[in-house]
Amino acid sequence: MKHLKINLLGATGSIGTQVLDVCRKYSEITINSAAAGRNIKTIENAAREFGIKKVCIADESLYNDLKTALADTSVQVLCGTQGLCELASDTAADMTVNSVVGAAGLLPTEAAIKAGIRVALANKETLVAGGSYIMGLAAQKGVDIIPIDSEHSAIFQSLLASSRPKEELKKIILTASGGPFFGKTAEELETVTREQALAHPNWSMGSKITIDSATLMNKGFELIEACHLFSVAPDKVEIVIHRQSVIHSAVEFCDNAVIAQLGTPDMTIPIQLALTYPERYETTAAPLSLTDYGTLTFARPDTQTFGCLRAAQWAAENIGTTAGAVINGANEVLVAAFLDGSIGFGDITRGVLLAAERIAVEKAGCTDAILAADRQAREYIRSEIKRGLGK
Repeated sequence: MKHLKINLLGATGSIGTQVLDVCRKYSEITINSAAAGRNIKTIENAAREFGIKKVCIADESLYNDLKTALADTSVQVLCGTQGLCELASDTAADMTVNSVVGAAGLLPTEAAIKAGIRVALANKETLVAGGSYIMGLAAQKGVDIIPIDSEHSAIFQSLLASSRPKEELKKIILTASGGPFFGKTAEELETVTREQALAHPNWSMGSKITIDSATLMNKGFELIEACHLFSVAPDKVEIVIHRQSVIHSAVEFCDNAVIAQLGTPDMTIPIQLALTYPERYETTAAPLSLTDYGTLTFARPDTQTFGCLRAAQWAAENIGTTAGAVINGANEVLVAAFLDGSIGFGDITRGVLLAAERIAVEKAGCTDAILAADRQAREYIRSEIKRGLGK
């Protein structure tokens, strides 16, 4: 394995901590800089363990606390969005890994691309909100974007079966676990509790993405991501509910051959591959035994009950506009409100659909337009929450 130096954004979250585990396993992968949202102790420990030269705390109010914690070291401490962008664009590294949660990941991704640094992307909101702009910028700068999401990694890997993927790709088959409420009615979803929504059947993830998986918004976001990453129209992406999460996604070629990537539900494989591509190395992921599973099942998603997926399909059909930024901004506010007990589970879907219906969209030609739409959506949803979300 050749030496790889990375900038790690979101170092204390679910993806980030697994990246650290890969670094522990392979000493050839080192960390140049690292950022966290609010978790001072974990980022301090990581800085000391991995000899990180530069760290950032996104919450500016915690800057002095982190600086004090690292006062006995030579580690440079930064904060806020400006700090995140400085880390992302640090050319002392070969790659920037962006696992920041939410629209906050957009500007650091832009900064890394403008600096000419390869990006391993786990921050789906970057492409949901600003995919057309970001992918165009990456093409202009000649920067590779390697997906970390298990589904997009699976598509990426499956496309390697073709020497002419753009010409030969017929359809993407995007699999979804269906979350904890597969088969439930809209009425049943009204009484869902926070604890039930956070109990994902297959994956251990952060709270925000777990709620997005429960509403199927996460799958809608992945639809939009797939359109951007692989240059396909939304009608060329079929979403399939696959409860076992063994087939992580697949592609169908022009000759109707279907190539899929399979594995146990473990993020280690896509995370490590994003770092070491085009090479593969041993991981800690358990080997897959199809006979242990015995049966794999498939079903169509219920877009009537899970309206967030319907809203994401609308945004995918309006790619190139601020539609993705609108539904993402609205969703972030709604999920946070549900997690703190301010609204019910069904209100998330109601709010997202309201934002999609009421907020006008425009061309998403730059980050200013994208972030303006994001702010508008957030302000609108906060006011609607106060009014009861149209109830």
